[in-house]
Amino acid sequence: MKVKHAMILAAGLGTRMKPLTSKIPKPLIKVGSKNLLERSISLLENYGVEQIIVNVHHLADQIEKFVSDLNSKANITISNEKDLLLDTGGGVKRGTKIFNNKPFFVINPDTLWSNKYLNEMKSLEKIFFNTKKPCLLLVNKKLSFDTSFKGDFNLKNNIVFKGTVNNLIFTGLQLIERNYLDSFEKEIFSMNEVWNKLINENKLSGFESIQKFYHLNTEEMYKKISSLNIN
Repeated sequence: MKVKHAMILAAGLGTRMKPLTSKIPKPLIKVGSKNLLERSISLLENYGVEQIIVNVHHLADQIEKFVSDLNSKANITISNEKDLLLDTGGGVKRGTKIFNNKPFFVINPDTLWSNKYLNEMKSLEKIFFNTKKPCLLLVNKKLSFDTSFKGDFNLKNNIVFKGTVNNLIFTGLQLIERNYLDSFEKEIFSMNEVWNKLINENKLSGFESIQKFYHLNTEEMYKKISSLNIN
C-alpha cells in the first residue's frame, strides 16, 4: 500500500526567526532556489502523495496565495487556523478530517527536505504497515548541522523510547492515522502529548535517517545554512 495523503505544518509563528518572519511566513523563506514549503511539497509529490493539507495562521494570506499559484501534481487544500492556533496535534487533528481512516504523512517544513529522503519515506511506510504503529523519522544528533540539539528519543528494534540520555532527534516527518489523535478530546494540544502516550503504551515506532540534518529554527541558523549554497 502506498500512502497518498499528507499534511504540512505551516501555521507556526516563526518567532525565533524574526525579523525575517515579520513580513514573510517562515515556510515561504527561501533556501537556495526553493522556499521551505515548496521543498516539502516537492518531496511529497515525488513520493506519490496525491492529497496535501497545509495549515495556516501567521501571515496566512501569503501561504494561501503561494499554494493557489503553484502548479502542483497534488491536490492541495488549506486548513485555516487564522482565528485560533491549535498547536501541532490540534492542527493535525482538524486538518486531516477529510482523510478519514487513511494513513498520512505529517511533515514540518522547518527541515530542509530533498529527494534524498524518498527512500527513507519508503522505509517509514514499511515499518508503519509491518508494526501497525505510528512511525517517526529520527536522526542521530551527530548528523545535525545545528549542534545545539540535545536529543529527544532512542530507538531499539524500531521501537521509540526515552532514556536519561537520548541520542536521536525528530526530523519533522512522521506517518500516523487519525485514531491516535481522536483519543484527545481537547482542541489545542501538541504532538508531543500524542507521542508520550504512545511511548508509554509501547506503540510508537521509528526509523533512523542517514541524511545530514538541516533544520532552520533561528535567524543565525538560516544564515549559516544559506551560506552553504544548497540547491
